[in-house]
Amino acid sequence: MTPDLRNTRNIGIMAHIDAGKTTTTERILYYTGRTHRMGEVHDGNATMDWMVQEQERGITITSAATTTYWKYNNEDYKINIIDTPGHVDFTVEVERSLRVLDGAIAVFCAVGGVEPQSETVWRQANKYGVPRIAFVNKMDRPGADFLGVVQQIKDKLGANPAPIQLPIGSEENFSGVVDLVSKKAIVYSDGEENETGFEIKEIPADLCDEAAEYRAKLIETIAEVDDTILERFLKDHSSITEAEILTALRKATIAGNTIPVLCGASLKNKGIQSLLDSAALFLPSPSDIGSVKGKDPRNGEDVVREPNDEEPLSALVFKIATDPFVGRLAFIRVYSGVLHAGDTVLNVCTGKRERVNRLFQMHANKQNPQDSISAGDICAGVGFKEIKTGDTLCAINKPILLESMDFPDPVIGIAIEPKTQADIDKLGIALNKLSEEDPTFQVKIDPDSGQTVINGMGELHLEILVDRLKREFNVECNQGTPQVAYKEALTTGGEFRELFKKQTGGRGKFADIVFELMPADDGIRGLQFINEVKGGNIPKEYIPYVEKGFRAAMDNGPVAGFPLDSLKVILKDGSYHPVDSDSLSFEIAAKQAFRKFAPKCNPVILEPIMTTEVVTPEEYVGDVVGDFNRRRGRVEKMESKAGARVVRAKVPLAEKFGYVTVLRSLTSGRATSTMEFSHYEKAPTEIANKIVEIIKGKFF
Repeated sequence: MTPDLRNTRNIGIMAHIDAGKTTTTERILYYTGRTHRMGEVHDGNATMDWMVQEQERGITITSAATTTYWKYNNEDYKINIIDTPGHVDFTVEVERSLRVLDGAIAVFCAVGGVEPQSETVWRQANKYGVPRIAFVNKMDRPGADFLGVVQQIKDKLGANPAPIQLPIGSEENFSGVVDLVSKKAIVYSDGEENETGFEIKEIPADLCDEAAEYRAKLIETIAEVDDTILERFLKDHSSITEAEILTALRKATIAGNTIPVLCGASLKNKGIQSLLDSAALFLPSPSDIGSVKGKDPRNGEDVVREPNDEEPLSALVFKIATDPFVGRLAFIRVYSGVLHAGDTVLNVCTGKRERVNRLFQMHANKQNPQDSISAGDICAGVGFKEIKTGDTLCAINKPILLESMDFPDPVIGIAIEPKTQADIDKLGIALNKLSEEDPTFQVKIDPDSGQTVINGMGELHLEILVDRLKREFNVECNQGTPQVAYKEALTTGGEFRELFKKQTGGRGKFADIVFELMPADDGIRGLQFINEVKGGNIPKEYIPYVEKGFRAAMDNGPVAGFPLDSLKVILKDGSYHPVDSDSLSFEIAAKQAFRKFAPKCNPVILEPIMTTEVVTPEEYVGDVVGDFNRRRGRVEKMESKAGARVVRAKVPLAEKFGYVTVLRSLTSGRATSTMEFSHYEKAPTEIANKIVEIIKGKFF
């Protein structure tokens, strides 16, 4: 069964932690016939949560892909689904999935509404322009408020939600939905185990007025973005047909102007069929998204590839995973052309040719071999020698470079060492494989202590990685206390000169540079290097080595050896020796210049600041705020939500270690907290002095 490309959907399930993403995905797999029993997150047997750590903790850690089929309106639809994590420590999994998806289902809890990670994933979807539909889950829970969540989507996310359903009852009385488009009621009936049937009925009398009101609002919403509907709406909106509404709503959804909103209760198997129908109806196919744009690496010109099999191959690697049986798996989205098993393709990012030995269609951690993968599809391939997340694969004679992905820098690190000497080599191999899989996981050797330091996005992230070292690679490690990933920055600038001369009997070394050192311009990360040398005082071939020297020097800041996030260098003048000067001399001169003069530019230590949100009963608000103050936190907002108070604050990461345990004791276990990285800012002087003292000591 190979549906038309117009009937292919590449979608992701995204949400805040515990909103019910994986449970919803399990129901989708069951109702589409992909699985014959429903796995449960709380029982640790969910299909998409296949990692041992996911099953033990009841959370999604890695995005899992699968392919399933759904019949709607007598047409077959192929749906590639990626179930993404909700925990902020694994936000990279959401980022790289959204980069290659055509549409998304945003799941919201009917009680919790729009939560912090909901906002994060929504911003990521906005960044990549991904059309979405919303599913308000857990309508059977006490405190469920469908229209309240719709209002939050509008207020907090700045979106334009359009409810296409209304719930019939709520909490334990949730029994069905009113379909505002067809003007019918869908009433659920509990059948045998793992089954929930439904009947199409007339709208209950007590909901007729509300249904008419919200149907008019729905038509008004799409009339704002569809001139034809607007014209009909102004004359007589009751004459607008179901087909016209669906066509206009699909157009508005794909354009990103409107978010259709549905509701249900995934755990009770209610609302899943409607959700699948809506995915087929409103979310775009690869042909709706249209051509992909890239650059020709040979001349920098724009290149366009249409999503069809006749075009030259263009594909993006969006994830690397290590499989114990087939080795390194590269997850690939094919944008144009056909990728065959056995093909030799060009990796534009490395400039090397790679042979694709085998291709698979994935179902969680299971592989189904395929001979070829067509345009618009998602697959996994093996056989690559040198490949990483974000690489572009293309036809050898028709190169194209697709836009890659940006990933956040790690904010926390721990030192680790293997428990036995025999495991030293195994640890190096294992860390290399894990860092290939996860771009937010970095491994460094501390230059002072010689220790191996692993860096990640949070305590849970590193905890999972250390656990994987033990279970997957059989390497047990001792680990130190968590260390914050501080950075450094210059706050003032100046003009300096560095003369590097070395004579050792034979040919010597000579380089002379005059330069300005200063903070980078706003919004620029990395090295901002400007060459203003005139008249050939420094030969052109040596200039890149001056830049290389300063770039390398940024890895060790002048205060405590932390890296600099940004730096501006203007090379103004200099001189060279016709015999003794070479590229290495100018690189060394730049490194020495930075070490000597950066301390004169008032360097400071920057610390990561986290946005923290705590949901607590009213009586504990004072204790929570007082604790934030003790942690150098700044409370930014307090609001009421579902009978509790929400406190949002900015708190330095250094003050957050062990916070969950403290919060439990402060609130008798009744409060919950979430945390995500916000920005870096200057650490207070007394804190900076303590950091320098600590960093000069030992990790263990």
